[in-house]
Amino acid sequence: MPWTNQGGGGGGPWGSGGSRGPGGQGPWSRGPQPPDLEELLRRSQDRFRKVFPGGAGGGRSVVLIVLAAIVVWLFTGFYRVQPDEQGVVLRFGQWVRTTPTGSGLNYHLPFPIETVLKPKVTTINRVDVGFRTTAGGAGMRSVVEEALMLTGDENIVDVNFTVFWVIKDAGKYLFNIRDPEDTVKALAESAMREVIGQTKIQAALAEARREVETNSRQLLQEVLDQYGSGIDVTQLQLQKVDPPGPVVESFRDVQRARADAERARNEAEAYSNDILPRARGDAERIIQEGEAYKQEVVARSQGDAQRFLSIYEQYRQAKDVTTKRIYLETMEEILRKSQKIIIDQKGGGVVPYLPLPALTGGKPAAPAAPPADQSRQPAAR
Repeated sequence: MPWTNQGGGGGGPWGSGGSRGPGGQGPWSRGPQPPDLEELLRRSQDRFRKVFPGGAGGGRSVVLIVLAAIVVWLFTGFYRVQPDEQGVVLRFGQWVRTTPTGSGLNYHLPFPIETVLKPKVTTINRVDVGFRTTAGGAGMRSVVEEALMLTGDENIVDVNFTVFWVIKDAGKYLFNIRDPEDTVKALAESAMREVIGQTKIQAALAEARREVETNSRQLLQEVLDQYGSGIDVTQLQLQKVDPPGPVVESFRDVQRARADAERARNEAEAYSNDILPRARGDAERIIQEGEAYKQEVVARSQGDAQRFLSIYEQYRQAKDVTTKRIYLETMEEILRKSQKIIIDQKGGGVVPYLPLPALTGGKPAAPAAPPADQSRQPAAR
C-alpha cells in the first residue's frame, strides 16, 4: 500500500506514534481484499461431486439426462387430427403442408422448428348481409346501406340474405386471406348486387328467387376460388326481397292489380280452353256427318242408276212383260197404305167387302158415298 511507504519507516498515515496491531501494523493498514478465484473453483467442484458422486461416472449421467431430454423433445412432435379438423404444419412460421381431416396421429418436427394449427373445418359459419340479429336472436335490425340494391329495370329492392360456408382447405384459409368473415361478407354482397342488377324487380320478388340464390352462390364461390380462400359456400339463402319501406304500400297495390289481371287472364284462358275444343269437336262432327251423307247419297244414286240400267236391260228384251210388271209394282206401292172401295161397274153398285184392317186392329174407313152418276165412274183395277 502507498501508506506503508511514507515516512521511511512503516506506520500508518498518522505516523509512528499510533497504536499498532500484531505484527507492527495498524488496524487500517490493509483494505478489503478481492475474492480468491481458486477457492471458488474448489468449492464448485466439491458441490458438483456431491450431486454426482462417483467421479468420472457423473459425466455419463449428464449424457443420459441430455439424451432423455432430447427424446422427450422429439416426442413433443406427435399430434392428433380429429375428424372435424385439418392440421396445418408451419416450419419457422411458414406453411409447408396440410394434414387431411381425421387422419389421426401424425408427426412434425418439435417446437420451435415446426408447429401445427388445427382449425375446425366442419363447423358451418354464417354471415348475414343486409340485416343483423339482435342479442339473443329475438329480432332483426336492418342495415340499409347493405340491403338496398338496384334491379335490372332500374327499381330498388330491399334484399336480406344469409351465406353459410365451411373451410375446405385450412392452409389457404389461414394464409391467403386476412379476415375470412369480412371477405365472405363483402364478396357475397358484391355477387348479390351483380345478380340483382341483371334481374327485373317482378322476377326477383316472385318466380326468380331460386335462380337469384343459385347464381349468387356460384358467382361468390368462383371469386373465392380465384382468391384461393379455401372456403366452400354451402348455401346462400334469401331472407327477404321487398320494395323499400316508403313505397311498399303503393307497390303492393300494383301487385294486387297485376294479380287481378293475371286472374282475369287465367279465367279467359280457361273459358277459351273449354269453348275451343268443344267447337272443334262440333265442327269435326259436322264434317264427318256431311261426309257420311255424301257417301250415302252417292251410293244410293249409284244403286238407283244400276237398278235403272238393270230394268232397262230387261225392258229392252221384253217390253210388254216388263211394262206390265212395272205398272203392277207401282200401283201396289201407291195403293198399299190407302183406303180402298171396290166398285163393280157391271153390277151397278158398291160391292160389300170384308173390313180386314179392322180385324187386325186398324181403324176401319168410313164408307164413301156413291157418286151421283155411277155410269160415268171408271172401274178400279
